[in-house]
Amino acid sequence: MLERGLLCILIGAAVLIAPSFLTSPGWRETVAGANVVGWFALVLGVALVVVALIQRVRAPRR
Repeated sequence: MLERGLLCILIGAAVLIAPSFLTSPGWRETVAGANVVGWFALVLGVALVVVALIQRVRAPRR
């Protein structure tokens, strides 16, 4: 679950940061319009990472 969380964080950050690097106005508007999706992916990724770390801490050690 940690890998999925990290990938979601990466995708969310890319969607949120990408409009500042795009030169085409059409692409910039398209990607900027998906900022809700970027925030959702970022929050979901953070939640998945937190859950994975909590599970790792609570796991019984053998």
